[in-house]
Amino acid sequence: MINDNFFNLGNPTFLGIMLRFLINIFFQFILIRLVYFRYTKKEKFLFTFFLMGIITFFICSMLRTVFVDIGMAFGLFAIFGILRLRTRNFSVKDMAYTFTVIGISVINSLKILKFPMLGVLIIDSLIITSAFLLERYLLKNICESYNIVYENMELLKSNNKQDLMKDICSLTGKEILRFKIKKVDYKKEVAELEIFYRGTHP
Repeated sequence: MINDNFFNLGNPTFLGIMLRFLINIFFQFILIRLVYFRYTKKEKFLFTFFLMGIITFFICSMLRTVFVDIGMAFGLFAIFGILRLRTRNFSVKDMAYTFTVIGISVINSLKILKFPMLGVLIIDSLIITSAFLLERYLLKNICESYNIVYENMELLKSNNKQDLMKDICSLTGKEILRFKIKKVDYKKEVAELEIFYRGTHP
């Protein structure tokens, strides 16, 4: 049952929810548009994350303001999760961002009187900063590998690792970080190498 005065623009409770909503949208924009999209380029999930954050915020805000069945609220989250996360294109990272969007929305929906606004701003900032730093770390340190057949046995026999690395870089066009000799065929004078190179962020 909803109080008729709840949606009155002069109601402090309603105004408090609207203020927290603006804060929530601000931090959601930073997380989704400026961090997530910058490093993944997955435009198709922007609509999903924004709408998920908005709906989560209002459901959690209304739970303690009006009589909304908490079982129904969690049921909505569960149904959405089952339907959305079944897609094959939804990676582990996307799932982490989904949880983060929901988490930020729940935190921002807390009442100001019981959870100081400064605390909400600090926690939101820490979450987004953590996501940004993790993205930067992955972008800098992500490594991929594959096997190649290498034919320059003379260079392979020499102990000049730097020249060998340069030759592999020239052949593959990759920034080679390291390599491992997996097999050498002396009859055919070829070797199978596993090379590790700087990959692209998914």
